[in-house]
Amino acid sequence: MKKGRLFIVSGPSGVGKSTVLRALLEQRENARFSVSATTRPAREGEIDGVDYHFVAEETFRDGIARDEFLEYAEYVGHFYGTPKKFVEAALDAGQDIILDIEIQGAAQVEKRSPEAVSIFIGPPSWAELERRLTARGTNTPEDIQRRLARAKVEIQNASAYDYFVVNGSLAEAVRELDAIMTAEHCKPKDFLPLLADA
Repeated sequence: MKKGRLFIVSGPSGVGKSTVLRALLEQRENARFSVSATTRPAREGEIDGVDYHFVAEETFRDGIARDEFLEYAEYVGHFYGTPKKFVEAALDAGQDIILDIEIQGAAQVEKRSPEAVSIFIGPPSWAELERRLTARGTNTPEDIQRRLARAKVEIQNASAYDYFVVNGSLAEAVRELDAIMTAEHCKPKDFLPLLADA
């Protein structure tokens, strides 16, 4: 059985990563979303274990001490991390895993798993990113400014990624992500061993 591929997806808050990834997963049967752990409170409509594993900060820090995370980072006052056990088991079972993580976490994962494929999702414009963050209605003006300041740093680091997808149109962003994942499964190194006896 071929091992699954690990895909890292990053992008600024408000760019629409979750919406794009949900739509992508509906059409890729062999791909799974890695549910991150976080210390931030759940937003309205979010479900524990589906959107995130919502945990207390003390529980998260204990997980760090026990090396239970593939990566973790503090983002706008809260911790986020990827549980290592789930990712390793799914990849071994031949499933593709998508990590929705920020740039610090992406760098950590790439050090541990250099074969991971990194994709940055960006907004069509800065004005549109501001509009999306404001339209959410879940963040204070101060929080929006913190997220925008962070977005500038993230976008400046986007050139370190393997691919860049603009989320101006949901359908187009999903098509591009799907094409990237398909292409990554067409590498010669995956198929030449099958023809070793030829």
